[in-house]
Amino acid sequence: MQSNARADWDERIARHSDETRAVSLPDLDPPAWVTAVGGVGQVTVDWSPVPGAVGYVILRGLDDSSLGPVDHHSRDILSVPAPPYVDTTGTPGTTYRYAVASVPEVTVHGRPGPSVEATALVAGDNLPGVRVTVDAVAEGTELPRPWVPMVGSERLSQLLCKDLTGGREIGVELEQALRRMRDEIGVRTVRAHAIFHDDTRVYTEVDGVPAYDFAVVDAIYDKVLGLGLRPVVELGFMPRELAADPSRTVFEYGAIISPPKSYERWHDLVRALVQHLVDRYGLDEVLTWDFEVWNEANLEVFWSGTKTEWLHLYDVTAAAVKSVDARLAVGGPSSAAAGWVDDLLAHAASSGAAVDFVTTHTYGSPPLDVRASLERHGFGEARILWTEWGVTPTHFNPISDSVFSGVFLLRGMRSAAGRVDALAYWVASDHFEELGRPPRLLHGGFGLQTVGGLAKPRFHALSLLSRLGPVELPVVVEGDGGGSLVEAWASRDRDRIAVLVWNLTLDQSKAEGAADLGREITLNFPGVDPSWQATATWLSEDSGNLVAEAEALEIGDWPTDDQWQLLAERNTLRTTPLERSTEAVTLILQMPSAVLVELRPPNP
Repeated sequence: MQSNARADWDERIARHSDETRAVSLPDLDPPAWVTAVGGVGQVTVDWSPVPGAVGYVILRGLDDSSLGPVDHHSRDILSVPAPPYVDTTGTPGTTYRYAVASVPEVTVHGRPGPSVEATALVAGDNLPGVRVTVDAVAEGTELPRPWVPMVGSERLSQLLCKDLTGGREIGVELEQALRRMRDEIGVRTVRAHAIFHDDTRVYTEVDGVPAYDFAVVDAIYDKVLGLGLRPVVELGFMPRELAADPSRTVFEYGAIISPPKSYERWHDLVRALVQHLVDRYGLDEVLTWDFEVWNEANLEVFWSGTKTEWLHLYDVTAAAVKSVDARLAVGGPSSAAAGWVDDLLAHAASSGAAVDFVTTHTYGSPPLDVRASLERHGFGEARILWTEWGVTPTHFNPISDSVFSGVFLLRGMRSAAGRVDALAYWVASDHFEELGRPPRLLHGGFGLQTVGGLAKPRFHALSLLSRLGPVELPVVVEGDGGGSLVEAWASRDRDRIAVLVWNLTLDQSKAEGAADLGREITLNFPGVDPSWQATATWLSEDSGNLVAEAEALEIGDWPTDDQWQLLAERNTLRTTPLERSTEAVTLILQMPSAVLVELRPPNP
């Protein structure tokens, strides 16, 4: 039976809290040129970038009168940050018209340019080929790692929870999951909700006078720092005795989404917390933390006030943080689906409120390029932190446990590299209970790791990314879907070349695979000594696929003790040797799948 919190979530999650807009947006021209090229099972749409665009909407129709946005079934925004785009949602053999419109802000898009024609081809007997050429002798540049700065988590009070899920102690396993993110992936900070939830007991009123107690917060942050991580302090939700309407809540744990009954008392609470953190951990330490204002106030389910009230809350909160030390970093709008970025920046430019970084969220697509919004409003030096990102915004969605979601993570991180300061996957562990605790091992939870600490394909994807070397190398991807369906990320360190290649469409209707999207990949390494030996490490339906491993063991809702051990032993990525023909390596890459190809000199 569905919980009341989940029913409420499903009813309200798509409703924006306030659609009014005071900020004007530029009327962007469409791209100057657009091309659409058909291949087997896909059409690749390419276009020229437009200054001022945060993204683009691709439109398709049988003719110009029927053009509409291509829906890749992500259940979130359909805009993408940059070309090219691979469309696999059409019917092979059918000719379509394609056009592209520029997006100045996520809720609107400009007029589309002239349409172009393309037809996805029907698959034949042979797999199409894609050529990947790595310039291994180039000087290269530093390889960006947007996955390292941050990861998301269930509210951190759960670190202190001794309840069991699946026979596992929640607090212990959440701590282990975060430690693994730090030790194996190199993650540096953790962002979570609800540091002002009443389970942390930070705020009460005694005879109408505010009283603060930070003992639980201390216990939480002591654990976080003890793991070698730092917190991103999301300032929310509202303490019950400070809320204007404490009946307005979200989640099973009853987070209060009301504005404060007194903005002055909210200011004083925020200031008291920040001052306490400085006193406890030292100013030099807390200067490395980020303070984020609220969570997704642009959704009714997270904010019961108006946009104007939230902008006032932002001003008050930023002033409270800066009153402790002007160098402390504060930002927002921490919005759903990249909304309210322009609204906050335009408001702050007028009010004088500090915005040291911009935070927002999206699911099902690579993050948009919101740098255009920052520059438009004079905040070009602010950092960009996507504090939530993932394959789906939908709880209990089987796609979260799939190989597709792992390959999706690779595509998004590559897209974000070099243009965002952090892309935080939401979340580290399936010990996550916004809409109820996990009912079984594989339930479509947001976690990178299961209850029990088993790696899902998305965690395996991060481990593959972590094996890239420090120097990024130029790479050219050509052929049927090269650079759109099939992408590559090449790197080098002192005695190794590592190249990640993946095959993925954003089309989630094909999450379980599509035979016509398989490709034969030829990797070329001109100039590399032919004696160097190649290996391949796979993320695919038969490597790193926890769902398939659990099905093979006929696991029910929860594994037995023996099954836990067997799953842990089997939950690895398969590595195989590859034969090199002169400078090239050839392999088959189905959709969805990824492979890390590593070249090393022979053992002496």
